[in-house]
Amino acid sequence: MFRSIKLIQPFRTLRTSTTKFTTTSSSSWLIPNTIRRSILQQSQQRITFSRFFTQTKHVSQQIVKPKVQQSIFGRKISTSESFMIKSLLKTIWPKDNFNFKIRVIIALSLLIASKLLNVQVPFYFKEIIDAMNINWSEDVGTVSAVIGSLILAYGGARFGAVLFGELRNAIFASVAQSAIRRVAYNTFVKLLNMDLNFHLSRQTGGLTRAIDRGTKGISYVLSAMVFHIIPITFEITVVCGILTYNYGATFAAMTFATMLAYSIFTIRTTAWRTKFRRQANSADNKAASVALDSLINYESVKIFNNEAYQANKYDQSLTKYQQASVKVATSLAFLNSGQNFIFTSALTAMMYMGCQGVANGSLTVGDLVLINQLVFQLSVPLNFLGSVYRELKQSLIDMENLFQLQSEPIRIKEIEGAPQLVLNETLPGEIKFENVTFGYHPDRPILKNATFTIPAGKKVAIVGPSGSGKSTILRLVFRFYDIDSGRILIDGQDITKVSLESLRKKIGVVPQETPLFNDTILENIRYGRLDASDEEINKVINSVQLDKLIKDLPDGVQTIVGERGMMISGGEKQRLAMARLLLKKAPITFFDEATSALDTHTEQALLKTIRGIFRRDHSTNVSIAHRLRTIADADKIIVLNKGVVQEEGTHGELLSQSESLYAQLWNIQENMDVEKELRLEEEQRVKAEQEKENQIFKQENK
Repeated sequence: MFRSIKLIQPFRTLRTSTTKFTTTSSSSWLIPNTIRRSILQQSQQRITFSRFFTQTKHVSQQIVKPKVQQSIFGRKISTSESFMIKSLLKTIWPKDNFNFKIRVIIALSLLIASKLLNVQVPFYFKEIIDAMNINWSEDVGTVSAVIGSLILAYGGARFGAVLFGELRNAIFASVAQSAIRRVAYNTFVKLLNMDLNFHLSRQTGGLTRAIDRGTKGISYVLSAMVFHIIPITFEITVVCGILTYNYGATFAAMTFATMLAYSIFTIRTTAWRTKFRRQANSADNKAASVALDSLINYESVKIFNNEAYQANKYDQSLTKYQQASVKVATSLAFLNSGQNFIFTSALTAMMYMGCQGVANGSLTVGDLVLINQLVFQLSVPLNFLGSVYRELKQSLIDMENLFQLQSEPIRIKEIEGAPQLVLNETLPGEIKFENVTFGYHPDRPILKNATFTIPAGKKVAIVGPSGSGKSTILRLVFRFYDIDSGRILIDGQDITKVSLESLRKKIGVVPQETPLFNDTILENIRYGRLDASDEEINKVINSVQLDKLIKDLPDGVQTIVGERGMMISGGEKQRLAMARLLLKKAPITFFDEATSALDTHTEQALLKTIRGIFRRDHSTNVSIAHRLRTIADADKIIVLNKGVVQEEGTHGELLSQSESLYAQLWNIQENMDVEKELRLEEEQRVKAEQEKENQIFKQENK
């Protein structure tokens, strides 16, 4: 049957397209990416938060699924290969995007057309060879016309296969890139929605490097799964069928043995190589983290003169990466050599059998050419299937951390259909803690059955020794963490039962370490309320006395503040943070040592202005302070000690109790202030005497 329809049969087979499809070569993975790039900008928020929120909670989470790997996040998350592949296939066949599905269908149709045309080529070549086996001294006009037609068909089939393959690549490019964009977007949104503990406990450099590798791996996996794995498997089956049907069981047995040996060798060797790839990824993550930490803490490195130490630490990570990468490269060379040996042996044996057939007359020269072409045609998908399998396994390894992040549970959640937080219209912002117990670690509670009330529209200060839980109050009200027991109420509403967006919209914060973006002063202030007008921004700039600074800058409000605001002083950063807070117009505000970087004169003037604004707006103001002079005018002072509320009252009431903890702290600070003033006076006196002696010495020399 096959011999009688030789020009029709090719359309029932498939051949691997000779067109290229773009992916990241295995060698490119061996070269570390540029360290600084956007990693520094992405890490900015972690750094400022890690200084602002110093106590963290580490929770190990185990999710039961088919396969479990250790993630760079310090938690065990399942990332089975089947789970990752299913997730990716959903991105190229979305339920709600009909146009996307049409593109996939068109790309698959072009793939089939390319394969059908490509498989014609060896059969046309066989017909040309057989047609030329004539006596050319006779009239061969008709034969020449047939041969010419076959040659044109041969060229047309080859060109058509290439054309359809390139069209397929062009159409599928938008599909793959759209899928990558959606995965990258979802990953970024997931990062923003993760709890504070996650951001404090992760390594930003390793995380961003893992995500970068994962998104690059997606492109390869999508192309390999949709356009190569299934078509190549089908093509190999069809070619084996043609050889078996046309040329007998011997060719079939040889083909089957080759396929079996090739597949077993490839799969086992690739499984062995997987551990080297994981080692390289781990070392790469570590090197990125070390470099990132060194660049972020550049001043600390210089202050302590530890450049050599940091360079050696980075070199150690690179050495581990180098060793693992060498193992990846050498094992790849072993795999390629073994694959080529298996295929070359099979090709030699089949060509020997074909030559025997030509010699005994059972096969024509054209049949020998066809066998050669089909075997080579088999080698293309066979070699490609091996390389696809290798790269697919490596891409899936690269994607593990990305999908571990996708599987990370979001711990701080709002209940389904959570209502908005609605504050009292006349006097909003009363905060109640009712028997609240909380700890970052189960065996170390920070708050123990804490009960107190922050009255609405009042200035309340929270003071106490270090580690007593002052800053924890802010984190709990903002729901960076959930409490272990008890309730936190704002105007009578449990904060766990209202939407997070409405809760955080009502609260403004000025942290001790001000988180700034590498952007202009104007945009950093506007971040407090993105729809604020320039007039509103200028108003808050004047309120926090930033106008003089801005006038002295060449670019004014368009001045770039630098990485983490390094281009401006600590006091200027705190004033910028206060401007951002005032722009937000939140009815509840928290100040965590918000004026620690300001001089006394500027601090008092600024606090006076802010007090007036809060009284006018009837805002609830909570100040977390170590310097008790800054909160002496508070309407209520809450003193925490070892996680419990030890005492409450006004400044005068607490000082009147000589044995109170507040009175003890006040007296200690006042004595320190007196000693400091005396020391400064003595230094000024000595300095004045030295200047006087210098003047006398200069006059005598004249």
